[in-house]
Amino acid sequence: MTRAVTILGATGSVGSSTLDLIERTPDAFEVVALTAHSDVAGLAAAARRTGARFAAIGDDRLGPALADALAGSGVETGAGESALIDAASMPADWTMAAIVGCAGLKPVMAALEQGRTLGLANKESLVSAGDLMMQAARGHGATLLPVDSEHNAIFQCLDHARLESVRRIILTASGGPFRTWSRAEMAAVTPERAVQHPNWSMGAKISIDSATMMNKGLELIEAHHLFPVGHGRIDILVHPQSVIHSMVEYVDGSTLAQLGTPDMRVPIAHALAWPERMVAPVETLDLVRIGSLSFEAPDPDRFPALALARAAVEAGGARPAILNAANEQAVAAFLARRIGFLDIAAIVAQVLDRYDPAAPANLDEVFVVDGEARRLADELMEVKAA
Repeated sequence: MTRAVTILGATGSVGSSTLDLIERTPDAFEVVALTAHSDVAGLAAAARRTGARFAAIGDDRLGPALADALAGSGVETGAGESALIDAASMPADWTMAAIVGCAGLKPVMAALEQGRTLGLANKESLVSAGDLMMQAARGHGATLLPVDSEHNAIFQCLDHARLESVRRIILTASGGPFRTWSRAEMAAVTPERAVQHPNWSMGAKISIDSATMMNKGLELIEAHHLFPVGHGRIDILVHPQSVIHSMVEYVDGSTLAQLGTPDMRVPIAHALAWPERMVAPVETLDLVRIGSLSFEAPDPDRFPALALARAAVEAGGARPAILNAANEQAVAAFLARRIGFLDIAAIVAQVLDRYDPAAPANLDEVFVVDGEARRLADELMEVKAA
């Protein structure tokens, strides 16, 4: 049967990989809606190629440009946050949530409220509002399929019906481009160098998060919500080759691991075809050529973001949302050369020290927490730059 799909964040790395898989098997999929933040040309081209019914641009100033780009195509267009929510609410069998950052939270919630299957690549929404999102998924009968390579690996290895048999979940981390660098060396890192991940091709924000290892901290919080075994039973292990994407250890001593080439089309294909499997145009894993796999413990001194994330998930409440918002602001400032690489985690730590509100009870309160954490981060960075 043809599967009707919507892609939120269609022009980013994950969205483009999803489109690549869909366009290779066009008879298996019908594209309902596509969205992008500001890439009018990329969004219009994708909508025309796939025959999408609706295309939405997040920047409402670009609505006329999108309408012009799709004139005569029969594709309906919209702009602004309301249009993104409209796209997420349209009838679809499967929705890819790949909008980067907390900007994806409202569209993700709108998709969950339709009670359908959601491929989740937007970890920040689950970090900031995990309790509310999981409640919405349960209340509306929605299915959450993790698309991050690590969480998708856990999903494939986990005995979901017998969580009591799980001893621990092991999230693997590449260690990023500065795995062996000293803090003194990292102090001089430029944005251009920091986005050069050794294994994965990703967007700028997630590449910086990988370099600071905040990405793994955010994934720890995400895993806590997706796989309720208790955050104390989720460990992080550095695995530079990025071949084993994560593991599940059971009480009988067995450990199940999911292996694959470092290509995001592997976990996307799994989620896109679930519960079946589909052919993905990825390189076959050649263990003979790879030769050996290595592992090491993460260094909390050189990568303090890990401890910040662990403390946030242990505290719960608003702490993960504060961590995420402060990190987004600090990463943006680093990319704009306003702060140094090591300042990213330091700014996050300062915001967490200075702001500790009550747990948000709804999405509006999540955005209040998010906004205040961003304001405080900006204030701290202005003082630092003065």
